[in-house]
Amino acid sequence: MTVKLVRPAKRHAAAFIEATARSRRLYRNLMTPMKTEAEFVKFVKRCQKNPRSCNFLVVLAASNELAGAINIENISRGFFQSATLGYFAFVPHAGKGHMRNGLILTIDHAFRKLKLHRLEANIQPTNRRSIALVKSLGFELEGYSPRFLKICGRWRDHERWAIRVENWKPSRLS
Repeated sequence: MTVKLVRPAKRHAAAFIEATARSRRLYRNLMTPMKTEAEFVKFVKRCQKNPRSCNFLVVLAASNELAGAINIENISRGFFQSATLGYFAFVPHAGKGHMRNGLILTIDHAFRKLKLHRLEANIQPTNRRSIALVKSLGFELEGYSPRFLKICGRWRDHERWAIRVENWKPSRLS
């Protein structure tokens, strides 16, 4: 099934909160999702004002159902031209290839439209599905950071996976 990327908007609030609520088990100890429509609307406003982020919802093209979300954050310009990449799927769409397709579109956008040189995804070592996903897209393991991000009230270790524009080959992924 084909996906498309759309920018988060207030009109997505109810569907987004419903999708995160049904996906809570999937996120356990991996992230803290938004719980209210007010939090989502605040997020949308932040997205619209922040030139250092680029945020997308992954939407099933046929039904307009939300399959997940992808965020390019901490965009650094100048000599760096780099950003961090975050993403999460919604139940019942996890594991069906929709996030992979959405990430292909997002990474292509980051390298072609945003002219970034490098994207980094920080992933908890226990999140094997996410690690397999970035590996399948050409990301390489660059390092390990103990107690790197505070998630669900605890400092958690992360592996740092990255891809550079010269290694991006979307044609071989289709």
